[in-house]
Amino acid sequence: MSRPLPGRSTRPVPARELMAVSADGSRIHIEVHGQDGAPAVVLSHGWTCNTGFWDAQIRDLAVDHRVIAYDQRGHGTSPAVGPAGYTTDALADDLEAVLAATLEPGEKAILAGHSMGGMTMMAAARRAGLRDHAAAILLCSTGSSRLIAESRVVPIRAGALRTRLTRAILGARAPLGPVTPLSRRILKYATMGAGSAPDRVDTCARIVHACPRGPRFAWGHVLAELDLEEGVRELRVPTAVIAGTEDRLTPPAHARAIAAALPESLGLTELAGLGHMTPVEAPEAVTAKIRELATGYLPLRDTAGVEGKEEEVA
Repeated sequence: MSRPLPGRSTRPVPARELMAVSADGSRIHIEVHGQDGAPAVVLSHGWTCNTGFWDAQIRDLAVDHRVIAYDQRGHGTSPAVGPAGYTTDALADDLEAVLAATLEPGEKAILAGHSMGGMTMMAAARRAGLRDHAAAILLCSTGSSRLIAESRVVPIRAGALRTRLTRAILGARAPLGPVTPLSRRILKYATMGAGSAPDRVDTCARIVHACPRGPRFAWGHVLAELDLEEGVRELRVPTAVIAGTEDRLTPPAHARAIAAALPESLGLTELAGLGHMTPVEAPEAVTAKIRELATGYLPLRDTAGVEGKEEEVA
């Protein structure tokens, strides 16, 4: 079971950590929380985040689930890669590597992805790894295409100018620098609802500002050109969608379109007044949806005598 870090009660300690090796040799850092053999949940974070983004879900779910969280390449403890290594195919490769490293052959899990983590599920829709292991999926605050055209981060009328400004923000090379009162206000405006609690704003600010500049820039360009609409149509797994009604980065129109296009849609939950960072802004609602999917789609497993996977997967 996950335990609080001494002096840092907000961060659970994993039962074990390992590195998976992706198709191109990139190393992907994984945390495993909870008891081996318990029903599995896999968490995939979004752009500029890391495994700490899921702390609230990990603390709750690890009591009776095996929770697997990983750092997207270039984020957290997963090393950065060369410029050619940032692609939607790489997202799918990394997810397959994580599933292979942490789940038994044929073992099913609930997969939850926030923002770019949700795009990871779409990118992997046709992959054998996802189809073999995904019992059900939760997509949180994500989109499949037209991200910069429909983003409302820049507060002007939709059109060519807003799209150009949004593209410049998404692909900015400038370092974010330390967290300050001004940077917290900017982040809250861009990514969270007006009523988000100060401690949750602080959590998001610390996580986002810790993202290295190079991967942030590289992934920003991938997101600017994103087109995963075919992936949505190929995601033939029971899939639920959650979105905040005040999301400026991926406005609710994205979630509605995805929910309508999914072959096995479980519907859309819109969280009133919330922004883009739903797992942090509304942890109880997101965790409850993951639990609902686990109850409905995961078989109970005997946790006695089940051995963990190796800590290094070639």
